[in-house]
Amino acid sequence: MKHFLFCLSLILLIAISNAQNSDAEFSILFYNVENLFDVRNDSLTADDEFTPAGERHWTRKRFENKINNISKVILSAGGWQIPDLVALAEIENRYVLKKLTEDTPLKTIPYKIIHKESPDPRGIDVALIYNSETFYPLDYAYFTLEDKNGGIRKSREILYVLGTVNGGDSVHVFVNHWPSRYSGLLETRPARQQAALLLLSKYKEIIRKNEKAKVVIVGDFNDQPTDESILQDLGAGDPVNSESAGLFNLSFPWMNQEEGTLKYQEQWFIFDQIIVSPGLLTATNGLSSKTENATICKLPFLFEPDETRGGRRLHRTYTGYRYNGGFSDHLPIVLKLQIY
Repeated sequence: MKHFLFCLSLILLIAISNAQNSDAEFSILFYNVENLFDVRNDSLTADDEFTPAGERHWTRKRFENKINNISKVILSAGGWQIPDLVALAEIENRYVLKKLTEDTPLKTIPYKIIHKESPDPRGIDVALIYNSETFYPLDYAYFTLEDKNGGIRKSREILYVLGTVNGGDSVHVFVNHWPSRYSGLLETRPARQQAALLLLSKYKEIIRKNEKAKVVIVGDFNDQPTDESILQDLGAGDPVNSESAGLFNLSFPWMNQEEGTLKYQEQWFIFDQIIVSPGLLTATNGLSSKTENATICKLPFLFEPDETRGGRRLHRTYTGYRYNGGFSDHLPIVLKLQIY
């Protein structure tokens, strides 16, 4: 009888272990952290306002508060699971990434950095930090946008990373921060359309080699899922109602929510998005995902009452030029992948 109970317990343990393995998750977080600058004045970029003598009186104490706030978001965004990949926008340099990963509670996680300086005039870049115990990068590259004369556009580049997950299936990841609307919606639209076409060309290179490739595209696109650059130029359609789309925009359903990923005056927008290849939604082994696995992370501490416009707004680092001690003007977004 004891032998039987021992064998039964062993079988149950194996079954539970297999079930846990089959339900294993891999998560990707994207977060535009809004002006993560160090306090030093870089003579090669327009970062003067984020220095102690600048208009925002950016000090060491404020910088340290900012990176600790960001680490809090990263640790909280995935619930019980810490993100395996963290894609970031609006970081100034490698130094701020090292401080984020080494001088905050994130130091307990074996995060490593992929980053290079971009031609953006303010010096803000996109980057990726990855858990080296769950992700192994095989290749990465930065793709530069062109200006109207065929030169290098002074904007953020598109980061591409290929890697393996837990020593098994591979995933292609693109990190974006497309040109802003600052100079006007119509005036800046061609720049975002150019970014969309560049991204699409790089995606097609992957699909030509493997039509079932698993591709994840994240970023702040400065356009919504229904805008021309996303829907037509990139060809990222509604995963629910568009069966023929070349790419599926898992952020499309968010358009039906009251709140988006950022708020301008009284209106919410969905500029931060998660887009995937069909191969990721139809996979029966390795990595796979579902539309509902893409979510906006609405942690309560990321908000504060909007006394001017009503409802709530994001708890930012600054309100105008008044220091507010908050987080960002964007909400983080998360994609969870299953590993079978």
